[in-house]
Amino acid sequence: MTNEEGRAPYVGDDGDRGVGEEPQGAGGSRHRWMMIACCIPMLIVAVALIASGTVGIGSLVFALACLGMMAVMMFSMGGQRH
Repeated sequence: MTNEEGRAPYVGDDGDRGVGEEPQGAGGSRHRWMMIACCIPMLIVAVALIASGTVGIGSLVFALACLGMMAVMMFSMGGQRH
């Protein structure tokens, strides 16, 4: 028989955290925003190319779609570390 109250935590034990809750000091939210911020140079280049007349407005649509997909991926991922 084992004593459940005195058990040693194992790797991956969430302890008192709820499901989907970020661990203390993990920086999960900052990482998500940093990954989305990586799309900003692509948007700037797309706007510059449209302003110079090199490409049409369709390139901005693709750049915004890429930004949207990155946001969906980053915010739909759980906060668990594997």
